[in-house]
Amino acid sequence: MIVGFIGTGTMGSMLIESFIASKGLAPGDIIVSNRTFIKAEALANRYPGMRAEPSNARTAKESDIVFLCVKPHEFKKVVDEIKPVICSDKIVVSITSPVLVAHLESELNCKIAKIIPSITNQVRSGASLCIYGQSMQEEDKLRIEELLGHISEPMRIDEAYTRIVSDLSSCGPAFMSFLLGQFIQAAIDETGIDPENARKVASEMLLGTGLLLTKGGLSPEEVQQRVAVPGGITAKALNMLRRELNGVFNHLIHTTHSKYNDDLSKVTISFYGEEVNGQ
Repeated sequence: MIVGFIGTGTMGSMLIESFIASKGLAPGDIIVSNRTFIKAEALANRYPGMRAEPSNARTAKESDIVFLCVKPHEFKKVVDEIKPVICSDKIVVSITSPVLVAHLESELNCKIAKIIPSITNQVRSGASLCIYGQSMQEEDKLRIEELLGHISEPMRIDEAYTRIVSDLSSCGPAFMSFLLGQFIQAAIDETGIDPENARKVASEMLLGTGLLLTKGGLSPEEVQQRVAVPGGITAKALNMLRRELNGVFNHLIHTTHSKYNDDLSKVTISFYGEEVNGQ
């Protein structure tokens, strides 16, 4: 099986490197191309056997599965480039959330999937969110999920929930890291604790909390109940957090959804034109 990657930016490179590290793919199984060929070539040079192609069409033609790892505004151009060489038995996988399965199905005569990865896949953890087009058979879905299973927990979702599950899975590491960073900096500012010690303690805490919520089978509420003794220090601090953070994550979701809807409108216009569905 040959797997092509069009786009070797942050997420494209992360997927490629994670698949190789996990032995989900060997370098010789991979073809890469990028808007700037020298970047694709540099990546291929790091992994003997990987092939870099200057042509996106060539990458698509010679691959059984093609991952499109490009930004929303670049998508239609890439689709136009590969369209002439796409045949019905190929699987084209988008990792770009505002690009709908329907967008790709309207242009490409092949099997379509949308996968939302997470930076946590770099350490073979976290979820990869799977959305499938009408032509994908069960064996095709299992083929994709077997590959993704080397670096993540594949989870099938309804495309209508793309944005919110992306917030939780793909954007979530940035949000949680921001909050943890604020917690660490406050500890440093207020007590003078060594920054490296504070970071290590807090990072191990976050890892352990994640394990309690997954392998440990606890809910967020149960973790809080087990840590916070009624009337104790943690309980008092939790009450303060509830007051201060009331509505913050609602605003966060409104912000991400607003940006997503803007990107979706632009992608839809690029595929269908301004008159479709009032876009």
